[in-house]
Amino acid sequence: MSSSKISSNLLSGDVVDRESRTVYKVGRFLGKGGFARCYELIKREGPMLTDHVAGKVISKNNLTKKNSREKISQEIDIHKKLNHPHVVKMMTHFEDPNNLFIILELCESSSLMELQKRRKFVSEEEARYFLGQIVDGCAYLHQLSIIHRDLKLGNLFLNHRMQVKIGDFGLATIVRFVGERRKTLCGTPNYIAPEMLKKEGHSYEVDIWALGCILYTLLIGKPPFETQSLQDTYTRIKKNQYTIPSRISEYAAKLIKCLLDPVPSQRPTVFNIQKADFFRRGYHPHSLPNSCLTTQPKFDFVNKRRSLAGEQDLCGMTGNVMSQDRSKFTAPLLVASTATSGMRDLFDLLSKLLDSYDASFQNLDDILEPSCRPVFWVSKWVDYSDRYGLGYQLSDESIGVLFNDGTKLVSDAAFKQLQYVDKAGQEVYHRTEQQPENLNKKYSLLRYFRSYMNENLVKAGANITMTEGEELQRLPVMYTWLRSRSAIMLLLNNGLLQANFFEDHEKVIVCPHLEAVTCITGKGEMFTLKIEKMMKHSYPSDLFKRLKYMRGQIQKMMEANQTLQK
Repeated sequence: MSSSKISSNLLSGDVVDRESRTVYKVGRFLGKGGFARCYELIKREGPMLTDHVAGKVISKNNLTKKNSREKISQEIDIHKKLNHPHVVKMMTHFEDPNNLFIILELCESSSLMELQKRRKFVSEEEARYFLGQIVDGCAYLHQLSIIHRDLKLGNLFLNHRMQVKIGDFGLATIVRFVGERRKTLCGTPNYIAPEMLKKEGHSYEVDIWALGCILYTLLIGKPPFETQSLQDTYTRIKKNQYTIPSRISEYAAKLIKCLLDPVPSQRPTVFNIQKADFFRRGYHPHSLPNSCLTTQPKFDFVNKRRSLAGEQDLCGMTGNVMSQDRSKFTAPLLVASTATSGMRDLFDLLSKLLDSYDASFQNLDDILEPSCRPVFWVSKWVDYSDRYGLGYQLSDESIGVLFNDGTKLVSDAAFKQLQYVDKAGQEVYHRTEQQPENLNKKYSLLRYFRSYMNENLVKAGANITMTEGEELQRLPVMYTWLRSRSAIMLLLNNGLLQANFFEDHEKVIVCPHLEAVTCITGKGEMFTLKIEKMMKHSYPSDLFKRLKYMRGQIQKMMEANQTLQK
């Protein structure tokens, strides 16, 4: 997709804070919401580019009404005073003749909303990790007499270390005296507390209610009161009508019920939440790897090591189903029995998108959704299928091989950990220095592919920074692939479909979970587009041709997969 052929109103060039004489180079577009657009900004120090920050840009054309100006002023007044590890840091704010700029801490890993959409639901260990940090940040706000009033997955951002940062203080308010009850109806429908809907007045307890909705959504995969209609959702909230699946542990269910108590005064204060059994009776990781943005970490492997070291194995208390041998894990992703339905979903999604195409497309801004950019994609590959299989490198520099016998072997970027997947989809983990003898040949081939790709192939797109929690990392692996004269199709076991076109080196990536399409040009430029917006505003003609080709190839992959299952 050539960006030069498409009109765009995105900010470019430099932005100058005249008071501090700070110059920022405008980087990639991060997204938009309400009146604002967000960009990555890079501070200029002479000829050098240094700190990366987020710039929230609000056009003054949207601030002509007194109410709008007052709302932004209140947001700035509240946010600029905050300083906590789990609250997005506001550095400064300034304006030029056209725009107001709010400079914020950059959260490179988007938000918990994108994570939940990719994963559907997370493990209780991960929920414990995320909720603990959210509670810490919320406790800090409540200590300062601040009610956030819009806590939800989309306002809980993640930095490159997978640390949660509470952001967006547009609806936040300050409690001026003990017992003050606010009357405003505000927030996001799925997270609104019943006392708000009943207009009984509200205070800090609405944030506690939102924490209950957040925990429920992370563990179950959808908000507790969600329905197809707003009125039905509000009715269920008022009646406290929701169900907790039996797979959820006793401790998690108990905490959800406490947080979602219909009587505000019966909910725990934010300072007491982490005293709940949910936090005290289960494994609480201190860090998580970036891979958890798309795949569940391997807590089973870590807990086996903890048990062997004589520590209490807490994993069994969380309600997760693990195999008898805790160094093994059957991936709940694409295996033969579900791959065909996964491919069918991709085929149907592409068909729906292709049917909506309109050749009158004009503006790229209308369909951009940078927050949906993929976490992993294939940055390099080498076809040695005449003898061994397909070798590939992911965008985080991890290496994998899909062997001709259907097995897979993957190593992390540091080449310290191995992840072996047998034909049945069962995963086994090893340290590279401790791989079993039966994997010696495949390990040698993995090393060969790694060396060859590093020496001979150019990487596609930017890499992802490695973080703490590497021992929990579980990487997506190649499920299948199909090569033709014009392109190679690559399907990962997390459902991601990628096509690399040979003629111009363009890459197109389709994520069925976020319903997004990402294009990486031959020059390495990346554009992520939301399918819902593409269906409304259409999209470039060259992308239409590529997506049509991909749909045809998915059809062939489905037929081949069905043949294998017979």
